[in-house]
Amino acid sequence: MASINPYLVFNGNCEEAFLFYQSVFGGAFSYIGRFKDIPPNTEGCESGSEEDSEKIMHVSLPIGKGAILMGSDNNSSSKEVVFGQNISVSINTESKEEADKLFNGLSAGGRVTMPMSQTFWGAYFGMFTDKFGINWMVNFDENEKK
Repeated sequence: MASINPYLVFNGNCEEAFLFYQSVFGGAFSYIGRFKDIPPNTEGCESGSEEDSEKIMHVSLPIGKGAILMGSDNNSSSKEVVFGQNISVSINTESKEEADKLFNGLSAGGRVTMPMSQTFWGAYFGMFTDKFGINWMVNFDENEKK
């Protein structure tokens, strides 16, 4: 397995959470940006309201060999985060076979939201919620293997 990286979404206390995680794991943030840092008129990026300006747009905290804990706050135009549904575990595999094995094993008894398939961006990718309510993404990027 190439890597697993969790992505966490918060209702406005992402910075507090990540400062806590940093106190436990140690290290330095490789990136921390706020909604106010989004350049005006950036396509596909919504900076939100004035009250959102100090919220975390994205933060990355390396937490070991190749693992990165990532997160953000939602902005006021988004629905409130439902905890338990605010995390996805992203698995980047080293082969299609490994992707299928992990996808099929972990999704057993769960709910597939996107079956494993070739995507327009060149990856073999799928998503599901397992039988315990955990969201997963499985990805094999064929372009990295060429």
